Amino acid sequence: MSKIEEVRTAMYAAMKAKDKERKDALSMLLGALKAKAIDKREDLTEAEENSIIAKEIKQCKDTMEMSPADRTDIIDQCKLRIAVYEEFAPKQMSEDEIKATIQSVLDELGITEPTGKDRGKIMKDLMPKVKGKADGKLVNQMVASMLK
Repeated sequence: MSKIEEVRTAMYAAMKAKDKERKDALSMLLGALKAKAIDKREDLTEAEENSIIAKEIKQCKDTMEMSPADRTDIIDQCKLRIAVYEEFAPKQMSEDEIKATIQSVLDELGITEPTGKDRGKIMKDLMPKVKGKADGKLVNQMVASMLK
């Protein structure tokens, strides 16, 4: 079952339960998924669906950060949307899993003591392994902390 069908089913359930906020959040997510499928003119792959969901979550987080503190209505709406979107997002890697992945990339590259010059090589091999499964900023910070 594709994410579009899952979101649509959840939206129908929210409509029946008369949960307007959840229905609206699901409707926006469904619209984003459908728009991408229409642009592509074929069904989306699971990776594409996950990247769209991640993008929507990131947009909500950015909106929350940019909102003035006194606009609690916007902040609450974004928190609700993020909670709904995360139900459909892939499980994110923990810091320990990210560290293990970084270490495996270092082992593959044969780098025992990484320096700033190695950062490009490390990130080039690392990012495809964690894409969609971990936050890029967090991965970048963790790699930076390991550099000498």
